[in-house]
Amino acid sequence: MDFAVVFALVPFFTKTSFVIGGFDISALDTICFFLFLGSMGKSAQLGLHTWLPDAMEGPTPVSALIHAATLVTAGVFLIIRCSALFEYAPSALFFIMVIGGLTAFFAATVAITQDDIKKVIAYSTCSQLGYMVFVCGLSAYNVSMFHLVNHAFFKALLFLGAGSVIHAMSGEQDMRQYGKLTLFIPYTYSMFLIGCLALAGFPFLSGFYSKDLILELAFSKYTIQGIFLHWLGTLSAGLTAFYSFRVVYYTFWGKISSFKYYAQNIHELPETMGLALFVLSIGSIFSGYVLKDAFVGLGSTFWKNSIYISSVNNVGSDFEFIPLTIKNVPLFFSLTGIFLAIFWNYFWQMYRCYELRNNYVNLCYEKNIGFPQRIVKLVWFLNHKWYFDYVYNFYIGYSILKHSYESFYKLIDKGFIEICGPQGFTNVIYRLAMLLSKKQVGYIYHSGCLLILGFLLLTCLILVI
Repeated sequence: MDFAVVFALVPFFTKTSFVIGGFDISALDTICFFLFLGSMGKSAQLGLHTWLPDAMEGPTPVSALIHAATLVTAGVFLIIRCSALFEYAPSALFFIMVIGGLTAFFAATVAITQDDIKKVIAYSTCSQLGYMVFVCGLSAYNVSMFHLVNHAFFKALLFLGAGSVIHAMSGEQDMRQYGKLTLFIPYTYSMFLIGCLALAGFPFLSGFYSKDLILELAFSKYTIQGIFLHWLGTLSAGLTAFYSFRVVYYTFWGKISSFKYYAQNIHELPETMGLALFVLSIGSIFSGYVLKDAFVGLGSTFWKNSIYISSVNNVGSDFEFIPLTIKNVPLFFSLTGIFLAIFWNYFWQMYRCYELRNNYVNLCYEKNIGFPQRIVKLVWFLNHKWYFDYVYNFYIGYSILKHSYESFYKLIDKGFIEICGPQGFTNVIYRLAMLLSKKQVGYIYHSGCLLILGFLLLTCLILVI
């Protein structure tokens, strides 16, 4: 169980394999695959991600603590800490890279259609974890740790900022019921805006340094999978900027949509809570600039032997020599996402899906508001989270529950156990009692006969013993 001992022995087992079904399987690849399978569940990667949005239902400070910096990042930290194992498992690294890239894209597409402010941030966490994982698949564990630290600052800031908004709006989490909150909670707005800018990769904030570095590293591999993941990550960065500023627009810039009861009770957060947001905002602004040279700088000894990168997988400073246009593409996508979010949602609110006139609601969804049917179906598909939850609940969860009810509950629990157990025992006792009660007719000679028989039986037992 000692890391030092295990890592020292890894090179001696690089050629160790076993045969399953006629296939020669590497032992280290298998070990790393199952380690990563645990990390997938812990860090909410594609397929094992459904618990993360549901976990947002807890208290917001708890969400900020465990979902931004400790709980969900533990799976990524496991991969980074076991880098000496993963470096000798190329198949596992390829699997990690693909799953991470797909997770980043999947979660970003789902986040752009969510209306619950905490669920948007939850899917954002899932997407950023995908970035951390897929850069581990590129053997850049120090860059993954760099993004992990930066992400902890601005994601905790976003969670606490969302908590402040929800508290001000008397518990309302649907951001379509917000609007113009800059007039009521300007301090929360400024803190939340810093967090969204850092998440969107705005220049010179913390997310800009680590996110761009991840995408540059992917491109500098000069492999098909590296370039594919670079463009997939770049598209995800644009979607990240879009849903970040969609939240900002609906919450702080758009038209007031809240009920009068909520609007009358809007209030700024206390100074003690505001201090926590201020500290996190400092980290969200400066952590990328301050920590870059220490964490990922060429020749840095910050990690020493805690992170191992083999000479085969170490690209060194190759990312510094990719074309400048490629380096600027993620920034272009991020800025485009910001402007699209602002203008799209502005015109969307002008052409709202409901109009409150003459005390009736006109639902424009029924009119399809001129959108092609394919776009409507695509939005429906994304809003339903790619139907992962439906498949898991209906085809897996419901089937297991139905089988359990028919087999275990009805046959075993209500059948065998109750017949042989309490229900059967009580029925036997009841029937015996009824039978004996019928024999009690009240005649003296019957009682005397039973008394003599009992005395004789007791005498026989005494003599036998």
